[in-house]
Amino acid sequence: MTAPRRDIPRRARAGSSSTAVINALDAQRDAERRRAMRAILRRPLLVAHGADADVFRLVRRHQTWLRDWFTRETGWSLRVDPEVARLAKIPADLTDGTRPATTGSAQQPFGRRRYVLLCLALAGLERADNQITLGRLADDVMLGCAAPEFTEAGISFSLDSRDERADLVAAVRVLLDLGVLRRVAGDETTFTAGTGDALYDLDRRALAGMLVTRRGPSTVSDNPGPADLDGRLAAVVEELTADTDDARNLARRHALTRRLLDDPVVYLADLDEGERAYLTSQRAALTRRITEATGLVAEIRAEGIAMVDPDGDLTDTRMPEDGTDGHATLLLAEHLAREGARLGPQEPIAVADLDAHMRELIAQHQRHWRKGVAEPDAEVELVDRALSRMRALGLLRRRGDDVFALPALARFALGDLRDGGGQEALA
Repeated sequence: MTAPRRDIPRRARAGSSSTAVINALDAQRDAERRRAMRAILRRPLLVAHGADADVFRLVRRHQTWLRDWFTRETGWSLRVDPEVARLAKIPADLTDGTRPATTGSAQQPFGRRRYVLLCLALAGLERADNQITLGRLADDVMLGCAAPEFTEAGISFSLDSRDERADLVAAVRVLLDLGVLRRVAGDETTFTAGTGDALYDLDRRALAGMLVTRRGPSTVSDNPGPADLDGRLAAVVEELTADTDDARNLARRHALTRRLLDDPVVYLADLDEGERAYLTSQRAALTRRITEATGLVAEIRAEGIAMVDPDGDLTDTRMPEDGTDGHATLLLAEHLAREGARLGPQEPIAVADLDAHMRELIAQHQRHWRKGVAEPDAEVELVDRALSRMRALGLLRRRGDDVFALPALARFALGDLRDGGGQEALA
């Protein structure tokens, strides 16, 4: 008698459906990693609460991959705990002052006094309780400014004028944006007007992550060496490189990747001989790894490389932009590109000539621009803002009352520009 036949389950064979699922999961993971990478590059200090909560969770989920990538490619460290994620970014150029801190709807850049007040506010918060009022913080800042060193440097602060209170509020709003402070009650505008106060919670983990150095700043002043500010800044972030070819190449890779991530344009002329040679031989690998991790796209020309962001949210300075300033900047950029091509890359363009050109633009467009652009000297302010924006984007350099157009400015010219050797200019 024959035994009844049983259907024996067979191992599922890898087919198109399972492969598609695996590919979809891999694509989702890569997309999440890219979002996390872009988030921590855009805001190197992320807190678990507030508007950053969602991207903070994403960074925390992929922290191991992020930490390994930054260590390998940039030499930056990433610290993530349940409350704070901090990418310890060290810029390639410590002297670059083209992208200052800004605050308010007008994005007014910080000047010297605001930076001093920000540092003194951080020092005051280090000694504060877990809650502090803006008035109490102002008292701490005034006490710090009373030190002889600040008096000798010409720095003073009091609550007597609205402008001084507004400068402190600007510093506090930077700390609010970073998550170091959280508003509990009150409002900064009443403090600026001299009619009220504000109460804050202090996030000590975020406060502890504000300073990014390789060594304590106090140890630099105690040692013999350069007494100037640039020298001290370099000393606190100094990275030692072993005297071997591998170590030197690793340092070059870190420096170049930092520049490609941070700077709008990396010009070959700004690199030393070793960096230029390394970039020439490793350009494809460097840009590919950055593109895979961030979504930035390499735009390569004879003069250098620009990592372009198709989404436009990885930059704090955009061009073109809406509004009077944005339109004026775009028109001035087109004029500068033409003048730069006509005069040559080493020839200066006088700011006074740009002011005169802006007066012509105002006459043409004032009915579409904001009120006040036709007032005396309004063109000077428009030109200064436009030049500051273009400097921050690596489109020009300014030396006193002269401007020098850089190759990347060619992208804002009408028509095609070519350099003297027949190669396409950086556009």
